[in-house]
Amino acid sequence: MWRNILKSPYLVENQYLSLVSRTLRHGEKRQGRNGITYSVLGQRMRFCLRNNSIPLLTTKKMAWKTCLNELLWFIGGHTDNTILNNQDVHIWNANASREFLKSRNLLYTKNGDLGPIYGHQWRYFNAHYIDCDTDYQGKGIDQLQNIIDGLTQDKYSRRHILSAWNPCQLDQMALPPCHIMCQFSVNSANELSCILYQRSGDIGLGIPFNIASYSFLLCLLAKHCALRRGELIHFIGDAHIYEEHISILQKQLLREIYPPPTLQINNTYTDIEDYTIKDITLKNYRHHPPLSMKMIA
Repeated sequence: MWRNILKSPYLVENQYLSLVSRTLRHGEKRQGRNGITYSVLGQRMRFCLRNNSIPLLTTKKMAWKTCLNELLWFIGGHTDNTILNNQDVHIWNANASREFLKSRNLLYTKNGDLGPIYGHQWRYFNAHYIDCDTDYQGKGIDQLQNIIDGLTQDKYSRRHILSAWNPCQLDQMALPPCHIMCQFSVNSANELSCILYQRSGDIGLGIPFNIASYSFLLCLLAKHCALRRGELIHFIGDAHIYEEHISILQKQLLREIYPPPTLQINNTYTDIEDYTIKDITLKNYRHHPPLSMKMIA
């Protein structure tokens, strides 16, 4: 099985499947907060996004529209899970449940209020959080707009950093962020790359989404700032497989890898919040059937 993966011509997905296989073979068994995992530390993957390539897995069908809608929700600074539910996106439901929020000592009035998670930190970093319906315009630090301004005014800067990790507000969040920081960098070929650091990564469910989400973000920023697409470089502090996911991932390892699809963004706007899923065209996405894995909150 391992040798078959290494012979694959499609390096993008090969890296992910190699991580799966390596963790199954060498991962340390642990009893964690929410179940038994097998963990490896300090992992890295590199994904090329040149020539419009996008690193969506092909050994299982990825719900790429769900992933993109979540990203656009982050970009809009939203923290209300009902907005996602109205778009038929339910990936935050377990963390938005009354039972789960109560376990975090969070008693927000509105159902689906997730506290100052990713979108709040991206657009209103450290602004005093009241609830998901409050207007935070002009409050906190708009990190995402600062990056856009920096990429257009001083593109070679080494300070294009977006952080979701805010120790001052962790206890107000439904879930402390897993993908906590990324850095954007432009090279002499005018290519935009993203270096992502993820403190904790669920290999079966979360990491494929994280790869796709930050690839989408890179593509949007490159389009928005008139840059070319470069690489996504993904570092993971603790990469782990939940015990419940092992048999399904073993099945995935046996599947043939297909060529990655391509992504086209059809319009350019003056405001990063104006992009919608209708502006995105995914082409040549050949994939195997989906694999169902339980989301473990």
